[in-house]
Amino acid sequence: MAPEVDSLFNFVTVVSTILLIGVVGAMLWFMYRYRRQDPAERPAPVQESKVLEISWIVIPTILVLLVFNWGFKSFVKQKTIPPDAYDIRVQARQWSWTFEYPNGVTSDSLVVPANEPVKTTMTSSTVLHSFFVPAFRVKQDVLPNRYTSVWFEATEEGTYDLFCTEYCGRDHSEMDATVKVVSQEEFDQWLQDSKMPDDLPLPQLGEQLYTQQGCQGCHSLDGSDMVGPTWQGLYGKTGHQMADGSTVTVDENYLRSSILQSGDQIVQGYQNVMPSYSNLSEREVAGLVEFIKQQSDKTPPEE
Repeated sequence: MAPEVDSLFNFVTVVSTILLIGVVGAMLWFMYRYRRQDPAERPAPVQESKVLEISWIVIPTILVLLVFNWGFKSFVKQKTIPPDAYDIRVQARQWSWTFEYPNGVTSDSLVVPANEPVKTTMTSSTVLHSFFVPAFRVKQDVLPNRYTSVWFEATEEGTYDLFCTEYCGRDHSEMDATVKVVSQEEFDQWLQDSKMPDDLPLPQLGEQLYTQQGCQGCHSLDGSDMVGPTWQGLYGKTGHQMADGSTVTVDENYLRSSILQSGDQIVQGYQNVMPSYSNLSEREVAGLVEFIKQQSDKTPPEE
């Protein structure tokens, strides 16, 4: 769609520039030509021109109708999703994106095949966001509790920027991602390589999920403070302070509960912005727990 959008934009810009030059030029000429040189001079009556009056009504009307017709056709084309478009699920949250493919692969970057129509079915687990890929000239709001969709067909391989363009909170400006456009063969290979084998060790499975589920956008592994508590040294921590004044020991049960019912226990000093990951399988939850345990050299005390 980029060439169609750009051509209309350029047309409006060129026509507007020509009209600007014409109007301003006429004003300057009239200021010079009809300036009063003698204080006693009275300007002569000016006879109106029917042709001129008709022209400045008819010509702008034609331009407006032309731009409307041109823009409406492009709008309809943008909103008419091809029936054979490849469907990718998009999950927006504060403040990251997750992309899920039909075979179950999830990623924090959007990988798509070149010259293939792609449909994104989007929803938000937190607040209002907006999906915007400038290079593709597509933008669509992403709303909580409902689905919105947009489609595009990338024609050139490469890496492009993806932004959230709806203010969504503290780290809105950092809620970005990349769109990687690759050949169909490379895309098929990436889907195959990204699918997690059932026999993958739990800590390695958790490490992959840490990236694919967007956990790295809120939880650091080096102790730095982010949207959520760091995972460094988290497991085995005693006296973990909650927002309600209670304390907990960070053991396997606490980690599992925090993943599946994230809003039940909010850590002091942090907001309740983490979505529930109840869609994860039991093995995936166990993998995340084991990966978090690897980030700590402590163990919780025996009860």
